[in-house]
Amino acid sequence: MRFAGRRAFRTVAAALVIAAFAGCGTAMAADGTPLWTSSESSGSETPAPRTPSTVDATSGGPSTHGPTRPPAPGPGLPGADTLTRTPPPHAPKMHLGGPAKSATSTGTAAVALTFDDGPDPAQTPKLLDLLAKYHVKATFCLVGQNVAAHPGLVRRIAAEGHTLCNHTWRHSLTLGKQSPAAIRADLQRTNDAIHRAAPGAPIRFMRAPGGNFTPAFVSVAADLGMASIYWSVDPRDWDHPSGESDAAHRARVTHAVQRHTGRGGIVLSHDYAQPDTIAAYRNLIPWLKSRFRLIAL
Repeated sequence: MRFAGRRAFRTVAAALVIAAFAGCGTAMAADGTPLWTSSESSGSETPAPRTPSTVDATSGGPSTHGPTRPPAPGPGLPGADTLTRTPPPHAPKMHLGGPAKSATSTGTAAVALTFDDGPDPAQTPKLLDLLAKYHVKATFCLVGQNVAAHPGLVRRIAAEGHTLCNHTWRHSLTLGKQSPAAIRADLQRTNDAIHRAAPGAPIRFMRAPGGNFTPAFVSVAADLGMASIYWSVDPRDWDHPSGESDAAHRARVTHAVQRHTGRGGIVLSHDYAQPDTIAAYRNLIPWLKSRFRLIAL
């Protein structure tokens, strides 16, 4: 009976999480590439063509004192070419194959693990313990409201050498369709919350909720010193179909990551209210580490 009670609670919790954060990921094609679907038809957009465009993997991040605002080429917000300025010759280049030229590759042979929607007081510490056990660094895309609620976890994430990424204040799937001023206010509010929790921590990246990037979203993020990151592998760990058992869910997530991760991959996963994701990574991290160099973006 105790087991059944816990299972029922987790089912309700999962439903609530899906309602709050639906659309964090997208479906994948057979070759592991994203299908560019949106969770909201009103927020869908035509994907950018897959071109060899690149962005300096270091230019998205400012100094250790936080985001800076590079001078705009003219009045108003900088253009989309802000992200394609010529990088130093030694810097790795991230491939911009995502919506609105967001990054879909690390630009090197290394693989990046990214975790969205946290921090979560129950799951994020377990994930951090697991990453520390295997000496792996990851990228955490943080929701501002959760940052404000759990600043101590943000401090721990930064102190343990992981990369911080802005995932907007409240995970609005349509923020990219709002005005540049509204986008800027949301991203800046989230950055400010992160810096209150972890003063001086760099915030080099931004990820749009649901992957719903727009040119304005990417441009404003660049103006705030952040490169925009999409993904190349989406195991849909946030999706809990009716009737899928915990074991089946873990097996599905594990299989998707193992099948579709390749050199330069950016893997999307979630630590917020996703205990099965953490369980899956207990096997995935050693498997991935034996095949790839794992990096924080």
